[in-house]
Amino acid sequence: MWIKLGTIIPSSNTTVEREFTRTILEPDVTVHTSRITLKEVTLNGLKEMERETERAAQELGTAKVNIIAYACTTGSLFKGPNHHLEIKRRIEDITEIPAVATSGAVIDALSYFNARKVLVVTPYIDELNVKEREFLEAHGIQVVSIKGLGISDNTVIGSLDPSITYETALNEARRFGSDYDALFISCTNWRSFEVIGDLERQLGKPVISSNSATLWAVIRNLGIKVKLRYNLGALFSDLTL
Repeated sequence: MWIKLGTIIPSSNTTVEREFTRTILEPDVTVHTSRITLKEVTLNGLKEMERETERAAQELGTAKVNIIAYACTTGSLFKGPNHHLEIKRRIEDITEIPAVATSGAVIDALSYFNARKVLVVTPYIDELNVKEREFLEAHGIQVVSIKGLGISDNTVIGSLDPSITYETALNEARRFGSDYDALFISCTNWRSFEVIGDLERQLGKPVISSNSATLWAVIRNLGIKVKLRYNLGALFSDLTL
């Protein structure tokens, strides 16, 4: 059976398509994308971007995709603890297709591990790190530390080598110590798939990223199992062939 995964991504995001299409090895699972305009990853930029949600969802609806993922982390949390549910509802109302949003997928993934104390690394500027902390803590998840790289240019974020993701996460974990339940790598444009497995082995803790949580939520929602190119950690232990 042909399964079509729909994704709504920021126009300047160059990572979601790359990671999803390279990782899923099933020939009958394909990824289809609609873009919404974003140049700078700032609060104002995200607010403007969200106005295009219905248009992007309708485009994917014409392709008769099986599910739609709103693949932006801070873009689905900056309004508060129920922002992801609002986006999910708007997409489903206009398309009648099941939807997920990245920030909600992250909460579900952390809950899967019963993670109540989380170490967070991001490429974001401070105003977005504040919003992310508020969102996670509103869902009962203590952010023990959040480290941002201070980048607002989304094309710069997408060009970062995964080794930077690995080094940033590992250095922050070593600096903080072991008193946390999981590590979260935030931003769907920050490459992570190549390093999640290695980070889990190094840290002995669950590691999730925005993209791994989003892909996990999509696969789980569809009730399928898939072959994956990369080791995406313990989160996918029940979903891979």
